[in-house]
Amino acid sequence: MKQVTYKKSGVDIEEAGRFVEAIRPLTRGIGGFGGLFKFDTKNFKEPYLVSSTDGVGTKLKIAFLVGKHNTVGIDLVGMNVNDILCAGAKPLFFLDYIACGKIQTGVLTDVVKGIAEGCRQAGCSLVGGETAEMPGFYKEGEYDLAGFCVGVVDKSKAVNGSKIKAGDVLIGIESNGLHSNGFSLVRKVFTKKELIKYADALLKPTRIYVKPILSLLSTIDCGLSTIKGIAHITGGAFYDKIPRVIPKDLGIYIDKNSWPVPEIFRLIQEKGNVPESDMYRTLNMGIGMVLALEKGRADKVMSRLKSSGLRSWVIGEVIKGKERVKII
Repeated sequence: MKQVTYKKSGVDIEEAGRFVEAIRPLTRGIGGFGGLFKFDTKNFKEPYLVSSTDGVGTKLKIAFLVGKHNTVGIDLVGMNVNDILCAGAKPLFFLDYIACGKIQTGVLTDVVKGIAEGCRQAGCSLVGGETAEMPGFYKEGEYDLAGFCVGVVDKSKAVNGSKIKAGDVLIGIESNGLHSNGFSLVRKVFTKKELIKYADALLKPTRIYVKPILSLLSTIDCGLSTIKGIAHITGGAFYDKIPRVIPKDLGIYIDKNSWPVPEIFRLIQEKGNVPESDMYRTLNMGIGMVLALEKGRADKVMSRLKSSGLRSWVIGEVIKGKERVKII
């Protein structure tokens, strides 16, 4: 009778072991069944844990196409830590989940190097993860990524948008490009040849805003009393993400001419004849995070952001009225 082994069925445990050894220096420690993490609570009166989970989406298809895998891990971290940052939370630790049809140690090591770099930028620990080899489930040479982040914020310092009022301004902070949303649209608009041509712009990793925003929140003149709401501009973009932090009886208007939209977005719109409303609902258009605050504090906040190397603009205002989002 023909003998069937796990390796013959497509799962190579020895290769998985080599991969684990390759990434061991990039994490706090591999080997246990769960990652332990101790954090100091002495600076918190009432600490709350804040968590998020997200992936990179079909941006991975561009990475597969051009064979560049060392930045999508940064995207994975950025999508998660930027989300919990909207509550004013400091990221504590991160875990990843990588699924593939066949482990390719070199490729996946590049991915994890990106994850480790993202954690370094966010000031959090990569405490572990899972790699699942599932032959027949994924196309050859492809993989999927998911991430899980936990952070902490003192209840009294949590940012929740409840104090936002009409007349407050919206400060938009520059993105690093498309970040990790809208790639199904991008892949529909561009040909394979064009995706390769624009790959460098398309694969720019999600900007991680943790350190500059936490620095803002910790300063007396630009802290919690100033920053009333924070929105991470991801899927749903201006129409869905900013209203999440705005009280229900208020709306916003966005002045689309108040910041320079990067060329890659213009190319997408023109090549696909994409309606403007779709562009501002699908893509970040060059704005990665939005802060809501009193008008008189805007200059000081933007000055501090500039000192952190970030460009920002007053892109709109909170208004009264039934219309939740008005882009003019």
